Amino acid sequence: MEIAKYIVLVIYIIVCIALIILATIQSNKQSGASATITGSSTNSFYEQNKGRTKQGKLKRWTIILGIVFVILAIALGILYLV
Repeated sequence: MEIAKYIVLVIYIIVCIALIILATIQSNKQSGASATITGSSTNSFYEQNKGRTKQGKLKRWTIILGIVFVILAIALGILYLV
């Protein structure tokens, strides 16, 4: 059981570092909900294909790593309780 703790902990640290790096290299140019409320949001070709761009891929990987981060945090909590 001790080996599993250390393996999960190492994976957790790698995910943490990757999540920090991905979050810092993303640009903060997205208008968000305020632009949608005010009507600044457009339905252009770029908006429809945003997931295929570099920024879209970075966002997708940030979300995936965030989910993995939460799952590993719960797993570590359970492993250290046992």
